[in-house]
Amino acid sequence: MTHDNPIIPRSDEDTKQILNRLRRVEGQVRGIQQMVEADRYCVDILVQISAANSALKKVGLQVLEHHAKHCVVDAAQNGESDEVMDDLLKVIRQFSKT
Repeated sequence: MTHDNPIIPRSDEDTKQILNRLRRVEGQVRGIQQMVEADRYCVDILVQISAANSALKKVGLQVLEHHAKHCVVDAAQNGESDEVMDDLLKVIRQFSKT
């Protein structure tokens, strides 16, 4: 989903941190695949799935925080508060389902 709303770029440090976290999640998922291939104990696999979900949710919260602090604030200052607030509420509802 793309929007015409202005995008406020993340700092290089934020981008680096997000990418590092995503790479760790990617490694966790590969590890889970290997556990399944090795027919490991189901509970051990589920624990690792829970850890990967938690890590991915932290990345999502970091992105959501940037959006709220920067993109939403910028849009509101430019008179686009209704549309951007509707988008923010939609994404919060969607994100909270995960």
